Amino acid sequence: MNTRAFGYRATIAAVGATTLALIGGSALTAVAADYGDDDVAVSVAIDPLVAPGNLAMTVASGTAALTENGSTDDTRQFTGQLPTVTVTDTRDAADIPAGAYWYVLGSITDFTGTAGQPVIDSSDSFGWVPQLAAGTDEGAVAAGSPVDPGEGFIDAEIFAIANESAASVSQGSWSANAGLKLLTPSTVAPGQYSATLTLSLFE
Repeated sequence: MNTRAFGYRATIAAVGATTLALIGGSALTAVAADYGDDDVAVSVAIDPLVAPGNLAMTVASGTAALTENGSTDDTRQFTGQLPTVTVTDTRDAADIPAGAYWYVLGSITDFTGTAGQPVIDSSDSFGWVPQLAAGTDEGAVAAGSPVDPGEGFIDAEIFAIANESAASVSQGSWSANAGLKLLTPSTVAPGQYSATLTLSLFE
């Protein structure tokens, strides 16, 4: 190593050592001046949670009993009333897609006997007359068409329908029921029978 190179390195080493010594010395000896304090108040307004609302259906009772009424020599007739069905819509109209509409369908199984009697075919024997409950706005919701026994209560029949969900939602709820009728031949096997009528809400 020549003398000049050694001198540069010695100088750099000396400067580095000096710098480190100064930093260390500053941390130990500096005193921050306090020019005053001030406060900022932070606030936020949190509204209560609002449920998004929903479209739902309830049925007043889980049973409907048919009783014999108006039978003839050839035909036995049994009538009853479907419990009141209520559809409630608590959604915001702005959240309902344009053109959406809700409807309730009804379907019924065949009547089966508890003692092994022959099954009564509902598509040939059962019918109903849907009707809006008192006080229900007919402009927003319409009842389904009557189906007479023998016309063919097939799969699912319309019980009630709202033509436009967004336009009718302001009313909140609608109720309907239906007169039920079962016709059988006079030769039907006596005994207890049961069927299940299913109501389904769609949109």
